[in-house]
Amino acid sequence: MGPPGNRKKQLSLCRRFNRIGLLAHIALRRQGSGKRYPEEHHAMRCPKCGHLNDKVIDSRSAREGDVIRRRRVCLQCGHRFTTYEEIIKTHLRVIKRDGRHEELDRNKLIKGILRACQKRPISAEQIETMADSILRELDNENDREVPSSAIGEKVMERLEKLDEVAYIRFASVYRRFKDVNQFLTEVKGIIGKT
Repeated sequence: MGPPGNRKKQLSLCRRFNRIGLLAHIALRRQGSGKRYPEEHHAMRCPKCGHLNDKVIDSRSAREGDVIRRRRVCLQCGHRFTTYEEIIKTHLRVIKRDGRHEELDRNKLIKGILRACQKRPISAEQIETMADSILRELDNENDREVPSSAIGEKVMERLEKLDEVAYIRFASVYRRFKDVNQFLTEVKGIIGKT
């Protein structure tokens, strides 16, 4: 354990650090519980009246911690609105089949999945969760560019597990079925798996 004098020094240091921690804790409590928002925050323009005088009334994490959702109220007209705050990352670029490049767009991905899931028992929340997991996976696997085929395969992989009709719809557009035989081949493939 070491000499007894050393132990006294260690205890003295521990007590000193505990006192500093206690003083910091007391100072924080005097300022508030930490749940209050600072007096100065970046105001957002009210979508209804256009004034920059608002107050944050609720703040919570969304999309598995990737986004902060804030509920605000305009102090001028009382209108409530929602803002989202997220980390801006270097966006992936999609390499299209014809060689063009364009920015990977979450809304475009969701729109494509929605089209396949139309009139199916799939909630908007499930679609958004699917899109977010695909984007997260693509972001982890690729640095700057991702082929459109990789995106399509990931969507099909998830749709096959979620809903077979939505899977067939998406596959028919993604794989560009030329005739009914290709469509039937894909359907037989699904029937064979179940």
